[in-house]
This record gives sequence, C-alpha cells and structure tokens, in this order.
Amino acid sequence: MEKFAVNSVSMGDPMSRVDGRLKVTGSAKYAAEYNLPGVTFGVLVTSTIAKGRIVGMNTKTAEKVAGVLGVLTHKNAPKVPGYEAGTDNASSRVYGQEFRVFYDDRIYFNNQPVALVIADTLERATYAASLVTVAYQPEPHQTDTKVNLDKAIKPERSEDYSRGISNAYKTAPVTVEQTYHTPVHVHNPIEPHAATAVWESEDKLIVYNKSQGVKLAQKDLMKAFNLKEENIQVYSPFVGGAFGSSSRIWPQEMAAILGAKLVGHPVKVALKREQQFNMVGYRPRSIQKMGLGATADGTLVGITHEAYGLTSTYEQFTERILHPTKSSYRCPNLTAVYRLVPLDVSTPCWTRGPGETSGSFALESAMDELAYALNMDPMALRLKNYAEVDPENNKPWSSKYLKDCYERGADRFGWSKRNPQPGSMRSGEVLVGFGMSSGIYKAERSPAAAVAKLTADGKLLIQSATADTGPGTYTVMTQIAADLTGIAPERITFELGDSSFPQAPPQFGSHTVSSVGSAVHDVCMALRQRLGELAIYKEGSPLYGAKESDLIFDGDTIRSKRVTARLSFSEILRLNNLPELVITKEAKSGPEVGKYSGKSFCANFVEVHVHPQTGVVKVARVVSAIDSGKIMNHKTARSQVLGSVVWSLGMSLMEDGIIDHRFGRYVNKDLAEYHVPVCADMPEVEVIMIDKPDPILDPMGAKGLGEIGMIGLPAAIANAVYHATGKRIRELPITADKLL
Repeated sequence: MEKFAVNSVSMGDPMSRVDGRLKVTGSAKYAAEYNLPGVTFGVLVTSTIAKGRIVGMNTKTAEKVAGVLGVLTHKNAPKVPGYEAGTDNASSRVYGQEFRVFYDDRIYFNNQPVALVIADTLERATYAASLVTVAYQPEPHQTDTKVNLDKAIKPERSEDYSRGISNAYKTAPVTVEQTYHTPVHVHNPIEPHAATAVWESEDKLIVYNKSQGVKLAQKDLMKAFNLKEENIQVYSPFVGGAFGSSSRIWPQEMAAILGAKLVGHPVKVALKREQQFNMVGYRPRSIQKMGLGATADGTLVGITHEAYGLTSTYEQFTERILHPTKSSYRCPNLTAVYRLVPLDVSTPCWTRGPGETSGSFALESAMDELAYALNMDPMALRLKNYAEVDPENNKPWSSKYLKDCYERGADRFGWSKRNPQPGSMRSGEVLVGFGMSSGIYKAERSPAAAVAKLTADGKLLIQSATADTGPGTYTVMTQIAADLTGIAPERITFELGDSSFPQAPPQFGSHTVSSVGSAVHDVCMALRQRLGELAIYKEGSPLYGAKESDLIFDGDTIRSKRVTARLSFSEILRLNNLPELVITKEAKSGPEVGKYSGKSFCANFVEVHVHPQTGVVKVARVVSAIDSGKIMNHKTARSQVLGSVVWSLGMSLMEDGIIDHRFGRYVNKDLAEYHVPVCADMPEVEVIMIDKPDPILDPMGAKGLGEIGMIGLPAAIANAVYHATGKRIRELPITADKLL
C-alpha cells in the first residue's frame, strides 16, 4: 500500500508541543495537584544525624494539634512484606527499596525521614511536624569520598573492562597522567517531588506521583506489598522535570502509601526543596585517574581509566562512567576499573546524562591535555584515532556520522581561527579561549507496546505507559502517528503516564522515541493494514475487490490506483458497522540489532571569555553538532540540546553539592546557595543536527537524543578555559578562586 499524505504532518517537522497550551494555562495536573475527596497532608520529620539510632521520640504534642490524624514512625508503620526480604542483606531486598522507610530505628544518612505527621491541612501538618522531638545515639560517620578511597569496593555489577596490555600507556613516547574530579550534582527540577496515595481497599492501591516509569513503579510496589498487578495503579501524566530523579520509588512515595494505610484517608506528601537534595537521588561525586599514551604522530597506544564513585552503605549504585572510554577511540590497549566508596549518605541515581557525563569530562579533558603534549590540534588528535568500528566489541556501528559533526561543527564555529597558544587570544580586556570535545552515548531500544483506537468520527487515540519529563513525548508520538496514518494531528490524542496502559520502558537512557516510537509506528501500520482489508473485503464497498497492493493512503482516506472512488476512515468503519477499531501491538528489535553497536555522537565547540583580574568565566558561544539519527521534531530536538547546554554550564562553572563532613549534611540545600545557570548566563547556541537515519535500530531511523547533547560539553568548556588562561582546572566547578 502506498502512502500519499496531503496537508498532514511528517516526522521531522518542527511541530509545536501538543501539550503546550495545557502547561501554560495551568490545566496540566502535576503530582501534588490531585485533591482527592478526603485528602490529608503529610509532612516529613527528618533526622539531624548522619549515622546512628533513634533512642526516643516524642510525638504526643504533635498528635494533640487540631486536625492531626496521626504520626507515622517506625513503631506504628504498617508492615511492608518486601521490607522483610533480605532483612540482613541489602542486596537481596526488593529492588528500589533497599532503604526501608519507617522500618526500624537505624539512621543511614542525614535528613533521613523518621516520622510523617498527617493532618487535614498542610499548615496544621507543618506546624505539628515542628513539635516532634527525636533523641539519637550518634555513631561516627563518613561522608567524604576523597579521604575514604582506601575503603573502595568492587561493585557486584562490575563495570571493569580491559583489552590488550594492562597500563600500556606507560610505555608510549608521550604520556599524560592526571586526576579529575566532579562533585555532587543535584537534580533540582522545577516541580517538587510529591505523591498522593489512596488505598481503595485492603489490597488495592492508587498512587498519583511524579514518575519517569509508571510500569516500573507499579512493578516495584507489587513486589513491596505483595499485590497483584491489577490492584496497583500508578498515574503520572505530567512530570515537571526529572533528569533521573523520578526513576524509582522514593521515600516520599512510600511515606504517602504507608500514611494512607495508617489513617484510612488519601495522603499527599510533597518534599521541601531542601529535602530534594538527598531524598530523590543526585549525581555521585567522582574521582577519576586517567593515563593516556601516544606515539609522536598522535596514535593512541594505551588508555588507563580508574574511576571512583560514591554510594550509600545500604545500596550499590553503579553508573556507566567508563563507557565513553571503552568506545570513543581506536586504541589497542585499555584498562578500565570502577570502584565504589560506600558512605553514610543516601543513594545516588542517574542524573542528566548519567555516568557518561562524568566519565567524558575526564576522558575529553585528558585528550585535550594529550593534544597539547603532542603539539597537535585537539580535533586532529581525535580524527587520528577515529574508531570505524566499536573498539569495545569490534562490532560495526549501526550508524556513525561523527566526522560530519566534526566537519560541520568546526566550520560553523570557526575552529580554524584558533591560535593554539594558550592565553594568546583576546577580545578587549578579556581572554578568549576555544575548546572542543567529542561525545558518545548508547542508542538502543527496549520492548514497548501501544494500543490504537480509531473511532467512527475519524479520531485516533493512542495509549502507552511511557512518560514525558519534558522532551516532547506527547508531541513526537502524535507526529509519528500523523505521518503514518495521514490523520491530522489535531484529531490524534496520545495518552501516557498510566500503568493500566500497554507496557513501555521508563523514560531515561535516551530510548523513548526508538522504543515507544517503534510501538506507535507498528500499531499505526497495523491500523492501516486493517483499514485496507476492511475497505476491499466488505461487499458494498466502492473499493470491494481491489488489490491491497493498489491501495493508496491519501490523508485520512484510502483510494485505489484502478478505481476512482475513495473512502474515508470513518466511512470504512461505518460500512463495517464498527463504532471503533482497536489494535494493540508490541514492538521489539530483531536479532539483526545485536550484530551492531548503537551509539549517538556529538562534537562540541565552545568559546569562553575570562576576565583576567576577577577570574570570572563567561561562555560566549556554543556550537553543538549532533548525530542522533533521523530527527523526529526539529523544534523539540533543538530544545533538548539547549537544555544540555544549560546543564553543562551548571556542571562546569557553578554546581557543587557541598556537605559539611562534620555533620554529613548539605550546607547549600536551596537554590540561593546551590548555584544554577540563569537566563543571563546563556551563551549564543547553535545546534547542528546531522539528521541522517540509522538503518538498524528502529523503523523511524531515530537514535537517542536526550543525553548526548551533554556528553563531553563540560570538558569542552574546561578545555576552552585552559586555552584562554593556560590554567588547567581538573576539579569542577571552575570557579574564580581556582583561576586566580
């Protein structure tokens, strides 16, 4: 069947967000905005020590406050079956519930929830929570990664990797050995984390929360409470930013669920800003030792990458910090080692282009240092060691247009105008620096399903249990459906964020479009197929007896090459006495995908201005060239890269979660002291999309975009600062005190 769509929308068009009006008018409902009948409000009381035990708690004064329904603590909390599993072994507990909220008297980190005060109004709950007093038996704690490296352990999910000769870089004619540091980074999305829970019966639970994966949340709650799938519903249609922080069930959700069971009413719990610093994950601090060796012409001989990341004492969090090093460059010898430092802190989680962001800062900074040691152009060094196949597994790339990124990015940026001598370029009184880097991030897909419902009035509804944390899922899925069916986008509704919808993976890891988009693609193609069959096999149809191969889809109608008549989708349903046509499809990658290595790539070019007297760094220009397959929507895609630039500015120049190690407590736990970029910090940004389809990963030709824009960009900024000043800053953020 041919497709001949007119006056429709195609994949790639810069279509505006279909949910934009809902958001700007306040009609979109977020996690804290579900005001259920009889809803009550819970406010958390948190610990003031980092390690120890609760030896006493006075809740009586709080319980006497008017409107207070109860105070939830470890002494009266309803039992959670999943908490009992692995009582003495954190690794065998229900995944996502290694920290057991209100389970016992143990304190594992500062600001840990120790009580939940529930009242009929938020104000009464807040006041009553201030009246709860807790006595502790403190124990010595450790929260400093740097001074505890000797306690590092090999994680159970080991990321270690080697090829060739161990530490071969040391034998090379030109070597670089340096250590790089990245600090704690906190998500701080606009929407605070919140959850409203209601037990409709003893074994039926509904949770309205902020989730990047409602199916994953449902699964974790099924295990925790030993409930059937149909007895748990998780609902999260709008997420006001997440960046990884809504990737699992966190304490506020469990508190709301347990509180609702305790008082017999719906309970809403919303975190304060300071509680988001350690209750919903963060990027862990990293210490990375890099060793690079090359011949005089720049050919890499060996790379050694030793990475250390912090984790909690009750759970091992591992991230893909070594992955850029494994696959970025052609190098015969590589030693990559990853260790965890367990500390008395809460568990980190995936954060804004997870471990690859931290790992690429070390790798791409070291590559820049090697380029200077070789007296070689940094881009030429990368091209010299360009990997035509994936060095990690020797598989061919599903697609790779990184050379296009280099070429087009350098040309647009004006890289050839760079004087290689550090400190040699000025604009008036400020020092000017040019820096560049590469980026690599996995491009893959997971199984996903979607249901399509075409009604007799010609409207199409598609549902899948995916999420939209901001990149434009509602819009892109609508666009895919409009392209394939010819139905106008304003007549298409895409729904997500409901665990009763067909299975979809969580929205992280840059695989939503390739996974859920493939399901939408396949269900729309199946819908077309079925409509064609209904048109040609129904007696009395103007297209009765036509060949399927002769059918042409023309907008939301079908015609034949050999018959002048045409039928609208609505007419086809009416002819067949169908009020609606419902089709469900699951999409999976085929075995051929396993023969290839799927990655997205980027090249980053940055101009910085540094004031020599004050050390103030201003990023003036960024050119980001991205290879992420076929672009589904150029408007939303560009917005994602702009977001990556914002995050990179914060990581490079501002963000630093500072813990006072005497108390194991954050000292800059608000947005006044934890610095993030604002509009005045934004540089001129040019985004170049290579926009060449990947022929392997999915039927649309798309590759992951959400993370790749940030991978390597902080290193490009740091490299530009070195070029401007001659001072190499290896510990982020790059602040004035480090330059002066």
